[in-house]
Amino acid sequence: MLSLRLNAFGLIALMLMAPLAGCFGEDGGEKVRASSLTVVQADSLEGGMWQTIELKASQDLAVFLPYFVQDPGSLRAQNGTVLDLTEGSSVEISILLPPRNPDIVFLVGEYSRTNWPIRAADESWMDWIEDGSEGSSVQVTDNEDEGGLWPWVVPGNSTGGEVAHLHLTTERPQRSDLTEENGVGASEGWVNGRDVYEWVDFITDETADPLDPADGAVGFLDRWIGNGNPGYEDAITYFEGVMVGYGLDVQVHRFQSGTLWAVNICAYKTGTVYPDEWLVFGAHFDIAPYATPPTAVIPGTEQQGYGTRTGAYDNAAGSSMVLSTAKVLADFDARRTMVFCLWSSEEEGLRGSSAFAGDLPAGVTVSNYLNLDMAGINYPGDFALSVYLGPDGTGDVIDQKGMYHLAEWIGADAFNLADQIENGREEWAAGGESPLWENNYKDTVAIYESPTARSDHDSFQQLGVATLGWNGVVDGYPCYHKTCDKLATMEEYMTTDNATGEANLVHSWDIVTWWAVYAFLHMDQSPVPNEL
Repeated sequence: MLSLRLNAFGLIALMLMAPLAGCFGEDGGEKVRASSLTVVQADSLEGGMWQTIELKASQDLAVFLPYFVQDPGSLRAQNGTVLDLTEGSSVEISILLPPRNPDIVFLVGEYSRTNWPIRAADESWMDWIEDGSEGSSVQVTDNEDEGGLWPWVVPGNSTGGEVAHLHLTTERPQRSDLTEENGVGASEGWVNGRDVYEWVDFITDETADPLDPADGAVGFLDRWIGNGNPGYEDAITYFEGVMVGYGLDVQVHRFQSGTLWAVNICAYKTGTVYPDEWLVFGAHFDIAPYATPPTAVIPGTEQQGYGTRTGAYDNAAGSSMVLSTAKVLADFDARRTMVFCLWSSEEEGLRGSSAFAGDLPAGVTVSNYLNLDMAGINYPGDFALSVYLGPDGTGDVIDQKGMYHLAEWIGADAFNLADQIENGREEWAAGGESPLWENNYKDTVAIYESPTARSDHDSFQQLGVATLGWNGVVDGYPCYHKTCDKLATMEEYMTTDNATGEANLVHSWDIVTWWAVYAFLHMDQSPVPNEL
């Protein structure tokens, strides 16, 4: 599947629907047994990987597949489809099953069925089936892609009656050279947290390299914005080369206004349907410059002075996730132009992203922006994972309902985080954003509309663009903008009673990277509007 070139990602906004009937809806239509549908590869289903499976029917039926599938006509991916199968017939499907939830569900109903119930946004498919809670509904509609054969599903007004549920389980592939201590459970997949970990390890490697005149190290250190800074320019050249190697159109944008200047590294893949609508995914690659000698200790503390050579958490982590995502999407043609940016000058006041947002080509708009800054020291460690959206309006209610429901819909099932999301909802209601950035929490993933904009997403919110981002603890991290912001320190803070810091970091980055990819692909077909 990874070698197959898709023309676009068609993802339907299932989670934006108002609650309707419960799991079974109204009675009606011929009852169909789940056992009438057979998945030939049921014992070898993989999570987090595109794979081809075969479905067989022993009676006339319809099956709703609520996962990413590839249409065999358009070769584009879409978020779910409904297929009619006659008795004795079969069909092959290229499908992407969830990376972090082994339980999958196919819904089975009467042949030619057009209306289906679905789960609520904040619960998994299994929870929805087991607790009988109310959800929403979808209906079958024509495929809108040129050459598309399989129908799409869109918000509906009726559940269409009872459905049967075929429950199956998956296993996610794992690398053979790793153990649980290394986060082996998140070491393979279309994207994975282990790749991100290894990027961070490489970028921040302080091993001496006397042949490197830029920073004297194996990694790419000293990424401080500054005219003529050799470490900074060395990083720019390297990251540019990496994304050129992915086959993307890479441009190094240099901006200058008076004495202020910025350099952004942006990789482009032109959209095939809406090339002038840009879907931007970004993280800043600059790090906090020294303001005190690097060996200084702040009086009364054990913390080292301001500034860092490595910037592992802030923000080699986010930069590594952008690189990992750009790699897997580089071979895919999306409807909207994909833009993967590494921003400069975030630490000096968002100069890089602000310059980019203020210098868009004539006729170009940004449909959505996704931000990665300081992700890693969060769930599944003893800290909260913040999934923040905006722009914020009133402060006391969620104004960006579409973005909020999208984030919930993805997290609750694909990553099996419904309970953690509920914990985060309670913590947000009790104290807002500040405690989430400062205190320790267990099993907490908070999705909320952020009242602050301390990172590059603010540059796009100023354009009226709805944004989504991820981060962990911020002000509560003692190495925030300090010389101790290193991978080893992150591992220390992510160590828990049941896992090593390395394993927790790998799983943390796995969750965030997958979440961003799911949202990114969804927004390619269905941009999320700013609702203010």
